[in-house]
Amino acid sequence: MPSPTALVADRVKQATADRADLFLTGVMMGGGPDHWAVEAHLREGLRVYATPDAARTFDDDLGRVEAMGVRLVDSADRANGARRLEMRDFYGAELIDALRAFGVSTVFDAVAAAVFDHGAAPPGVSDRRFRFDYLREQVERGTGLAGFGFLSGEVPSRMTRMEAVARTWTGSEPLFLMDTGPAAILGALDDGRVGSTRRPMVANLGNFHTIATLLDGQRIVGLFEHHTGELTREKLEGYLDGLATGRLSNQAVFDDMGHGALELGPVTSPPELLAVTGPRRRLLDGSRLRPHLAVPHGDMMLAGCFGLLRALAGRLPEFSPAIDEQLRRSGSEIG
Repeated sequence: MPSPTALVADRVKQATADRADLFLTGVMMGGGPDHWAVEAHLREGLRVYATPDAARTFDDDLGRVEAMGVRLVDSADRANGARRLEMRDFYGAELIDALRAFGVSTVFDAVAAAVFDHGAAPPGVSDRRFRFDYLREQVERGTGLAGFGFLSGEVPSRMTRMEAVARTWTGSEPLFLMDTGPAAILGALDDGRVGSTRRPMVANLGNFHTIATLLDGQRIVGLFEHHTGELTREKLEGYLDGLATGRLSNQAVFDDMGHGALELGPVTSPPELLAVTGPRRRLLDGSRLRPHLAVPHGDMMLAGCFGLLRALAGRLPEFSPAIDEQLRRSGSEIG
């Protein structure tokens, strides 16, 4: 299925082709394609109205959103009949309808979703630095990769994209939310070779962001995050080398348009394995580091989903036996 930001971008482009003004409602969601489509719409001389919640998709600083040309309004009455477009990441009702159409039960014990959240950086504070400060704090809590997940009522207030997803879920079942990168890395540990390694280094190469962690059992002992589009194979190899030795500089990653790195000092025991997952994992094709391509339960593209389930089982242990059984069965069916 297309991502929500791609869906919204297509609808914005259709409005541009129709020469129709837009009224954006809903909540903040992931940016990228939707943001670029709105900018192109404005360049065509068309109007874009938005509620404050929807406008935060483009920037937490609403003054900067207005500077783009977006007109902030609090109701449809002030949008002059513009075409309404709802902004949201979570298409829960639509997914449920699709499952029902194929005769799949929609009785759930819990619902889990993952989003990448920069957080609401204060004016004048880099969203990259703000995001990495959050990652650092989560690592220092000592709760491992699963600690990047929360029940809907526990989401830190600064993680506004996660909060927006929580607000769009109307079901009675518990909603569990997690950051995408840690979810994918946690899921990669279900790969047999990765999971049997005490000190793996695991990298998730996403379409927009790359995150790598150095693990000692369940403990995170090193981490960096960067924009995938800024990386070449050689540059990524250098960052992974630095992470493996504990010599990677936070400032160097930030100055290269990345988010940052945890500086934990020299590593006495190097990683036993480099494992990679994610849709851009081919960036390391032919690498001198000879990475292992993690394929948890036979499906790399579901690594994040497997990680979500593992983290959910940790937070709601009453579901752990059922999750363990289902994942065990999925692995045996593939084998």
